[in-house]
Amino acid sequence: MIAGCCAIDAKEADARAGLGAPAASAVCPSCGRRGKPVETLTVKALLAVPLTDLRDVEYRFCGTAECPTVYFATDGEQEFGEAALRERVHQKHMEVDDVPVCYCFRHTPGTIRDEMRSTGRSTVVQRVTAGVQAAQCACEIRNPQGACCLGNVRTVVKRLEAQDAQAILPGGLGQERLEALSRRKQTQTP
Repeated sequence: MIAGCCAIDAKEADARAGLGAPAASAVCPSCGRRGKPVETLTVKALLAVPLTDLRDVEYRFCGTAECPTVYFATDGEQEFGEAALRERVHQKHMEVDDVPVCYCFRHTPGTIRDEMRSTGRSTVVQRVTAGVQAAQCACEIRNPQGACCLGNVRTVVKRLEAQDAQAILPGGLGQERLEALSRRKQTQTP
């Protein structure tokens, strides 16, 4: 699930910001939470429906994990769920190992976990950052949220590190983690 500040409903978000009731067009018709604006190009790239089905309206992205809607039109006339997309959506499946968290470089929670198990740490944030700096990404088109994935990647790394730390506590020795750290130290010793 998305961390606290991003997982509040639209009314609560407006109340915190000192605003009145949110415009209906900004609110997901399925869950009632505020959607994030997303470029039509992103929607066109990710939908697996005829593009003639799209209209000249603003679309929003719903990142609420429990909500079946991914994109909705601000005029209230269209909703698209994951079945209409070419990709599974990280925000809808944050705990699933094979759903991309980074759509440009194809990193998943599973590949991040594998790296952490084999090397004792993750370099995914640095690798994605390097790719962004080298202008090799296209997040605004490839990522269903229509924006950079680095925040999501950092969240996944922190979650996996926390799970790993829990496994090392008494009662869960974290044998894989300890072995990976041992292998890493052995390769660093001259």
